[in-house]
Amino acid sequence: MMDRHPEPDRAGGVPGATSPETPPLSSLFQQLVLEHYKKPRNRGELPGADVDVRMNNPSCGDTVRLQLRFDGDRIAQARFLGDGCSISQASVSMMTQVLEGKTVAEARALIERMKAMMHGDPAAARDKALGDLRALAGVHRFPVRVRCALLGWNALEEALRQAFG
Repeated sequence: MMDRHPEPDRAGGVPGATSPETPPLSSLFQQLVLEHYKKPRNRGELPGADVDVRMNNPSCGDTVRLQLRFDGDRIAQARFLGDGCSISQASVSMMTQVLEGKTVAEARALIERMKAMMHGDPAAARDKALGDLRALAGVHRFPVRVRCALLGWNALEEALRQAFG
């Protein structure tokens, strides 16, 4: 997996960025993102998936394939395959963990909370329902990376639309 975006350095800046406004990223953010990027959860094919959605970010080439299996209106299993930067792949890894067992309504609410957090909503960033995903709250300071963090969520939104309208 090749990371197509510069990652924040140890001091929190992005290599090559000289702006004094570049905000530092927390070590928690770095640790969780790298952990999910290097050891993604729920990565792999889902035989017998009820829905299978592929999304890509044309600006950088990141890709996600999301597969879901439902039990009524609950997400019984979520798996993904993909390639891209640490933020896109870690976000979808964290997303699959928080999704399993959720109802479609709960999943849709999580999509809205994640989008709110990615657009700088501090209340969403504190919402415990997002679990480890809260570590991505600082991404909103890097607008070019918001699309990366939301790639898997856009796939989820499309998957739910296909399955439930």
